[in-house]
Amino acid sequence: MILKIPTLEELRAFYNTDMKEAFPPAELKPLAAIEKMWREGWYKPYCLYDDDGMGPVGGAFLWLGHDGWGLLDYLCVCAGWRNDGFGAEMLRLLPQAEPGMVIFGEVEVPEDAPDVEMAKRRLGFYARCGLRTAGYETEIFGVHYKTLYLADRTVDDAELMEEHKFVYQNTFTPEKYQKYVRIPYDPAAAPAAQVAWDQ
Repeated sequence: MILKIPTLEELRAFYNTDMKEAFPPAELKPLAAIEKMWREGWYKPYCLYDDDGMGPVGGAFLWLGHDGWGLLDYLCVCAGWRNDGFGAEMLRLLPQAEPGMVIFGEVEVPEDAPDVEMAKRRLGFYARCGLRTAGYETEIFGVHYKTLYLADRTVDDAELMEEHKFVYQNTFTPEKYQKYVRIPYDPAAAPAAQVAWDQ
């Protein structure tokens, strides 16, 4: 298996077929936004290819921050290739593609997720793949998340939180950030409305 950056045509085909099938519309960034961030150097849409030369069998998209930091924005395995270890393979290969990078992510807190068991399984999957749980949670667009990270070192929560904030602050207007991003999560605050990413 090879993890590499796709061509623009491959990215578009993967997005329009596999990602639209895997993610509800409210969770999926518009393709135009992904392409724009990629052109500007703030995004790396890695895809996993089988050795037979076919198109991508999965994707691991990084939303970049400062050098050495990236948010795992999407992890997607194509429908016909699921449950064969390809998600875990992408997480194994990502640190090789980005040596020294702290890769962090957001996974729904099970007790607040629409599907509690699925959220628990997702957390278990990431733990088996070596991701650690950070000491803070977030609320993004009204969804409550645990913060996980994959790194070759233990990362201080305060340092990770600042880099986590930067990813959103670097992309959103101050008004949008203030309205839709809570890092860290405040359990005393009323939940924000759940809205699509491109609101």
